[in-house]
Amino acid sequence: MKKILWLFVLICSYSVYSQKDTYSILIKDSDTHLPIENATVIILKTNQILLSNRDGKVAFVSNAPSNIAISESNYESQNIRWNILVEKSFVIYLKSKSNILEEVILSRESPQKILQKIVSNSIQKLTVPARLKVYVREFFKLNHKYAYYNDGLVNFQFSKKQKKITTTLLVEQNRSYGLLDEDITADLLGYNLNNIMENYCTFKYLEPILETKMGKDYEFIVKAHASNDKSYIMSIVPVDESKGMLDTFEIIYDPEMKIINEFTVKIAFKDIELKNTRKKADSKNITKSSVKVVYKVDVDGYYMLNANEEIAYDITVKDELKNIEVRNSFITTHFNKQPFTYDDSDVFKEKSLFNKRNKILTNYWDLSGFVASEEEKSIVSTLEYKM
Repeated sequence: MKKILWLFVLICSYSVYSQKDTYSILIKDSDTHLPIENATVIILKTNQILLSNRDGKVAFVSNAPSNIAISESNYESQNIRWNILVEKSFVIYLKSKSNILEEVILSRESPQKILQKIVSNSIQKLTVPARLKVYVREFFKLNHKYAYYNDGLVNFQFSKKQKKITTTLLVEQNRSYGLLDEDITADLLGYNLNNIMENYCTFKYLEPILETKMGKDYEFIVKAHASNDKSYIMSIVPVDESKGMLDTFEIIYDPEMKIINEFTVKIAFKDIELKNTRKKADSKNITKSSVKVVYKVDVDGYYMLNANEEIAYDITVKDELKNIEVRNSFITTHFNKQPFTYDDSDVFKEKSLFNKRNKILTNYWDLSGFVASEEEKSIVSTLEYKM
C-alpha cells in the first residue's frame, strides 16, 4: 500500500507538467546588465524555489497566476506581479547594494565563541523531521577533461535518532552520462549523497575553526552586512600564511535569531610542493576544495536552500598520476514538514546516482529549479553522445 501511494504521488506530479505553461526569467545587474548567478526566485503561490544559473536564467512551469519574489544577498529584493509575465520570457534588473559601506561590529565576547554558539543553535533550529525535494547534479573531470555527468530529483527525508540527524533518500528521476576510466572505482566518483546532506545539516565544514586552539592562528572579523541590516558577516582568515594554513571562512548570520544564513569555506594551498607532498598509491592528495551553503528561514521552518561544492585531487592508480575534479550542486525546490510513506525497497542506499540506472519520465532538468547554462548543456550533450 505504501509503495502504491508513493507511485501515485509521482504519477500525479508528472501528469500535471503537460497542463502547465513554461516561463523563463533572466536576472541581471541594473548597472552592468551582466547576469546575476545564484539569485533565489520563489513562486509565492506554490512556494517552488528556483536558483539562477551562470546566465542569470531560471525556468518554471505554472498553470495559475502567482507573484514572484526575487532576492540575492548583494542586491535589493523585488516582488514581481504576475501580469507582466505575458511574454513568458522577460528580464528583471536588480539594483546592487555594493556601494554601501560595511560597519565593523565590536563585542566583549570573542568572535570564535560567538560562532560556536551560533553553530550549536543553528543545528538545534533546523526543522526536523522534514522533507526536501532537491535537484542534484554533478560534473566529473578526469585529467582536466569532462568525463561524466549525473543529475536527479531526490527526496531527502530527515529524522532524529538520539539527537543525531539521519537522512533517507528517495530518487524520483535520474540520469547519468559519460564513459569512465576502468581504474576509477565507484568510491572515487563524486560525493556520498547521504553524507554530504548530513554535513550541511550539522555544519560539519565549520568544525575545524570552532576548535579553541584555532583562535590563535586565525583572525575573526565581524561586520554588518552592507545589503542586509538583519545580518552580520564573520570573515575568518589565517594570521600567518607562512605556516601553510590558507583556509578562509565566511559566515553570514542573523545576530538576533543566532542562526546561520550562509557560509563559504575555501581551502587553498601555498605552492605546488605542498600539493604534491603525498603520493602514496590510492590516497587522495587534495589540491583544491570549496563549499558554499545557503539556508532559508521562513514561517514554515529553517532548512538548506542550496549548496555548491567543488573538490580537486590527485591520486596515483597503478603507478599513474590522475587528476580528478568534481563539481556538485544541490538546489532545494520544495520543503515540507510532512514526510512521505514508502517501502524500504524504494530507499536509495548507494553513495552516488552513478550507481543507479537511468530513470527519465520528464525533462525534469529543465524545470527543477536550476537550469543548465548554455556551456553546461553543451557538456552534457557531448557526454550523452559518448554513451
